[in-house]
Amino acid sequence: MDQLAPRSRMDELYARVERIMLRSDFDRLYADDIEAILRLKESRNAVILAHNYQTPEIFHCVSDICGDSLALARKAQGLDADIIVMAGVHFMAETAKMMNPDKTVLIPDMMAGCSLASSITAADVRAMKAANPGVPVVTYVNSTADVKAESDVCCTSANAANIVRSLGVPRVIMIPDEFLARNIQAETGIEMITWPGHCEVHERFTPAEIRSYRRQNKGVVVMAHPECPPEVVQEADFSGSTAAMADYVSTAKPEKVFLVTECSMSDNLATLNPETEFVRPCNLCPHMKRITLKGLRRTLENLTEEIRIPAPLMDGGRRAIERMLAVS
Repeated sequence: MDQLAPRSRMDELYARVERIMLRSDFDRLYADDIEAILRLKESRNAVILAHNYQTPEIFHCVSDICGDSLALARKAQGLDADIIVMAGVHFMAETAKMMNPDKTVLIPDMMAGCSLASSITAADVRAMKAANPGVPVVTYVNSTADVKAESDVCCTSANAANIVRSLGVPRVIMIPDEFLARNIQAETGIEMITWPGHCEVHERFTPAEIRSYRRQNKGVVVMAHPECPPEVVQEADFSGSTAAMADYVSTAKPEKVFLVTECSMSDNLATLNPETEFVRPCNLCPHMKRITLKGLRRTLENLTEEIRIPAPLMDGGRRAIERMLAVS
């Protein structure tokens, strides 16, 4: 792609997002930054990792690796690049750093946080372990490095049930997402000791909202992320990670879909699945939306906002992530 003339390159990139934006808006708002980012990536030997909740101009036009938290954790290992830029939130950049301790990992905005990650501290985890001696700690990757370092194994929404089952125990401490833990308990029958952390996007969905969208959209397939409250998941036709949702849409090819998750996911899937109509309740993640094209360009220009993790936390957090990947 980089060998094409600039206009041809922009034509190709615009074709990826033409179903959701006008060419005039693409050229006016994004083209200059996209062109600059592509040049900077080459000159810096940098790669951009983008979560599924990133906006389409980032997800489809400048990223090198896209996916959910599990995919990004896997693909962050041993990348052939000097610099990794995370188009996602802070805990994802920390995970990339743990898996690539000798590489420079950057994030465009250090304030791109997460309500789940900020809900719990390492001291909280130590207190839970002291109150429940011998019970293994399964920590959702939506957590800080110091919390991961206190954990036995990490999980994502995609592999949480498998991780929990692999431990072979009747009870686990599952943190910090209370709703994910309750949903996994319902799926596996394994008792969960939970922490009252919630995703500020997914906790807002309600069963009444799901039923209302069904009434307005006959035949719609409802797909809920497992960070949603259990009563919302029970109203859905399918529950899974963002990757599982994407796989379902691309293989089952439903006529109409309602994704009960962050709304940029619908935009990104709409570009790849033109035969499916997406019902779009717009619950945005304010933290993900702190990542912009201009921010990515500035980060690559100045090599600012580097992720640094103290060695003890690096080692402990990486160990918990590697145990997860071994099971996955």
